[in-house]
Amino acid sequence: QVKLVQSGGGSVQPGGSLTLSCAPSGNVFTFYRTEWYRQAPGKQRELVATIESSGATTYIDAVKGRFTASRGSARNTVLLQMNSLKSDDTAVYYCKALNARGYYWGQGTQVTVSA
Repeated sequence: QVKLVQSGGGSVQPGGSLTLSCAPSGNVFTFYRTEWYRQAPGKQRELVATIESSGATTYIDAVKGRFTASRGSARNTVLLQMNSLKSDDTAVYYCKALNARGYYWGQGTQVTVSA
């Protein structure tokens, strides 16, 4: 069964940068949209950014100007570049990709921003 595999993440100081990637483990129909979510301790999972197959992107206000979603060089791969990280960005980040067959979730990756 195909899954989404996430990589990247880790611990950085405030103001630092990280890049997350999200890619399928096997061949799947083209994703028409990939969504990035995050879930901080004790909080609900929230949608952070989306990227369409066209390359069009959307972001929540809290990350606008700091996060950038883009398409990777490999088919169906998506990146989330996170700059000027703040302590409020600390969370487990998940990707979710959608195609004609349904949707897939990544396993989640921890991002910790702390001095």
